Amino acid sequence: MKKVLIITYYWPPMGGGGVQRWLKFTKYLRNFNWEPIIYTPSNADVANYDESLLKEVPDKIEVHKTSIWEPFDLYKKFTGKGKDEKVQPGFLQESDARPLMQKISVWIRGNLFIPDAKKFWIRPSVKYLTDLIKKENIGVIISTGPPHSTHIIALKVKEKTGVKWMADFRDPWTNIDYYDKLMLTQHADNRHRILEKKVLTVADVVVTVSRSWARDFELSAGILPEVITNGFDPEDFEIEKTIRNDVLTITHIGSLNKDRNPHAFWKALKKINDHYSLAEKVRIRLIGPTDVSVFSEVDKFELSKLIFHQQNIPHGSVIQEIRNSDLLLLPLNDTPNIDGVIPGKLYEYLASKRPIICIGKKSGDSAEIIAESNSGHTFEFNDVEGIVSCLEKYLQIFQHGEIPDNSNVPLKFSRNELAGKIGELLNRITNQS
Repeated sequence: MKKVLIITYYWPPMGGGGVQRWLKFTKYLRNFNWEPIIYTPSNADVANYDESLLKEVPDKIEVHKTSIWEPFDLYKKFTGKGKDEKVQPGFLQESDARPLMQKISVWIRGNLFIPDAKKFWIRPSVKYLTDLIKKENIGVIISTGPPHSTHIIALKVKEKTGVKWMADFRDPWTNIDYYDKLMLTQHADNRHRILEKKVLTVADVVVTVSRSWARDFELSAGILPEVITNGFDPEDFEIEKTIRNDVLTITHIGSLNKDRNPHAFWKALKKINDHYSLAEKVRIRLIGPTDVSVFSEVDKFELSKLIFHQQNIPHGSVIQEIRNSDLLLLPLNDTPNIDGVIPGKLYEYLASKRPIICIGKKSGDSAEIIAESNSGHTFEFNDVEGIVSCLEKYLQIFQHGEIPDNSNVPLKFSRNELAGKIGELLNRITNQS
């Protein structure tokens, strides 16, 4: 087994989408003659605990941890959050409290914490990993971001040791959907772009999760990353649909921030509800952190009786909830980088075989996957009539029995297949002179 060191902020018992990619790759990399070694914070600020994921960490895997200081206590005081409240990633707001303070905190975040609020982990990590790499004779490292501080750690470690390096971008850096909301000064914007380009040009191989984002990186830095998508773990889906719902049940899993708020979906439900009450016919399940703007719109359209909201639940329970749903809701970010947005949940939606209602862009990467797998329908952000027609069709099907499974699940999105691609890239860069 050849050793590969993986630098990741997200690791069990953290839950959420950020954990899944490298937890699952770690699970399968041994099949391709690579032994993963994990490096992660010992005291990260965890928005979502999922201790069930600890069971998925491979036996006898080596995990190294060092402490990190994060400015979240200051942020909580500044924005009026309680000490025990969790800070959600991205720009998801769960209340309207102290909006001015939240705006100021965003400015501080973008302009003073470069590349991000994990920057205070960089210096101690570089020292620790430089010693670890020499001690264990590790020849290749992987950094996965965001947070992009992981890439800066890897950059500095490579400069000190000459180790081979794969930089994995689960999301873009300066092209991420909320970058324009950081209220950056010209100096801060330049600093972000300089660091990003250095990472892209110094890494031995760059990886990202969609073709469109790969093209964006090529345009911005002249580097075309390898595309290794997210995926699903076949072992997670060795389950059957266990219930017959009494009403048409539509489920959204994961964070639902303001940019993903599916306005056309709520308008379509409102339109149908005006003709005949949906209270006894439809249930909308929102499982995960949900922005206050979503609930405001639901209230405005008098749809609250249809909504069942639940905070984070263990990943295994998530899979069962997906599998037991009749339809799955996939709203995409209504932002300029929409083409490359492929939520990690899409692949688990595919594996569940339940029909998907995607709201985004018909020519985007997510829409292509849904069309290729014949797994659902994609509607433009303003296509209210199309969504109305789709929902009415599924209501009729449901009233006459079960909505059938879709069986066309592309095996190329299996985590094991994708881990094999990671292994091939690691072989390639370690064989380079």
